[in-house]
Amino acid sequence: MPKTLDIFARFGLTLQIVKTALAAAISWSVATTFLGAEFPYFAPLASILTVQVTVADSVEKATQRIIGIIGGVAVSLLIGHWFSISSLSIFLVIIIGMGISKALRMNPQIISQVAVSSFLVLAFGFQEDGYALERVVETLMGSVVAVLINALIIPQNAIPEVEQSIIALGEQSTKTLQFLATQLKQTEKGQLVGRQETDALIAATEKSVKALQLAEQSLRYNPFLTHKRTRLSRLSIGVKRLEHITTQIRGIRRGIADLNSGHIFETDLQDTQALQEAMEATAACITLFSRTMVEPPELYRPALLASIQEAMQLQNQCLDALRSIKSNRTLRDIGSILTDLNRILAEAAR
Repeated sequence: MPKTLDIFARFGLTLQIVKTALAAAISWSVATTFLGAEFPYFAPLASILTVQVTVADSVEKATQRIIGIIGGVAVSLLIGHWFSISSLSIFLVIIIGMGISKALRMNPQIISQVAVSSFLVLAFGFQEDGYALERVVETLMGSVVAVLINALIIPQNAIPEVEQSIIALGEQSTKTLQFLATQLKQTEKGQLVGRQETDALIAATEKSVKALQLAEQSLRYNPFLTHKRTRLSRLSIGVKRLEHITTQIRGIRRGIADLNSGHIFETDLQDTQALQEAMEATAACITLFSRTMVEPPELYRPALLASIQEAMQLQNQCLDALRSIKSNRTLRDIGSILTDLNRILAEAAR
């Protein structure tokens, strides 16, 4: 099925477009059948505006649409009782409807909907008995049909995107930390190393967080994906731990810049091999951790634990080397880097 959808999507027929067209057609049929209206255009219009990427978004749009039509009808009935359709009545119905909505701090979508609904009701039906109520019912029908169509027909499952983003974030974290390890003693005074790499790391983190948020939305109001909530909870833990890990990596970048700006690599810490090995070993743990969070734990967990143990031993060797350093500044800056490395292992081991 996904391959078939991809083929249609190449010609512009995405799943959301098909759902929108189907919802509009069904809502028209339902409205004409149950209301007996000859032209129930508010029903398909509501469906078109309600179908969104996730069911949660559709429910939100439906709520906005219904509140907007009710507000618009109320304003149009009030103005239509005193004024016939004219430039003045159109001005009044829109400015009053939008002004009240704005004063009540309603969503911008609702404010626009109030203006559209009030104008349409004023223009086409304020003199007909029951016209306004029928438009409200049509909108309600169209919104309900749209939500049901979105929930019943291939509901969106954004979990694969979360899994891919976690793997990508883990690989980017490993790549960034490995790059920082190679930059020891290789930069000029005052240069902030790894800016481009850490910017890419921040972008990967933001992408992972957004993917998680979208997946959480896709499960709301969707009874057909409730079994995936346990899976998403585990992935959420992985995203949060990787966020903490990226924070430590950015701290390590600043620590290396501080060491370099003080010429510490040239005086108190000329041999950086031990620190570099500790950073590279710690970096290797991050990719294994991201894989463990996505894949079945038994596939990568043993390798992750072994990698963590190796990285911890190398970090401890760095600590032993600190005993020969007399400078307090050097001890502070190296200790800060080792603390961040240890925190990365702690996140991966939990």
